[in-house]
Amino acid sequence: MFRFLFLLFLVIPIIEIFFLIQVGQVIGAGWTIFLVVGTAVLGAFLLRMQGFQTLQRAQTSMAHGQIPAKEMLEGLCLLVSGALLLTPGFVTDTLGFLLLTPPIRQLLIAQLAKNSQMFFTSRTSTGFYQQRSRSSYQDDNSVIDGEVVDDDDPRHLR
Repeated sequence: MFRFLFLLFLVIPIIEIFFLIQVGQVIGAGWTIFLVVGTAVLGAFLLRMQGFQTLQRAQTSMAHGQIPAKEMLEGLCLLVSGALLLTPGFVTDTLGFLLLTPPIRQLLIAQLAKNSQMFFTSRTSTGFYQQRSRSSYQDDNSVIDGEVVDDDDPRHLR
């Protein structure tokens, strides 16, 4: 994992510098800087709009007593998209704008959900509420209910 991250942090800046130099030679340094800053500003605006929409959908889900799992994953994708858009360069901006596109983002989330097992637990006033995602409805009894007692009262230690 460390090697992968090291290569990622080494290769991406080299690719970005290469493309910035190539674009700068074609349209000039001033226009290149303007494009990089412009895509960051446009991306931040679009990110804010979609972030608020995702937050509203999450609040609506919670108001209906549902766990906003899809909205949480979309929020994570938007976070990654924002980081990519604020990183100067054309390759990261392209990836960031792709993640801002709802159909592509939802396709990515569907693929992640299909290949993983998710389990959500929340505490309500009546007890614990547990919900599994569609991809994890399997017969596995790995959930153990219990109660945590955090005091040294001898009557709880029996």
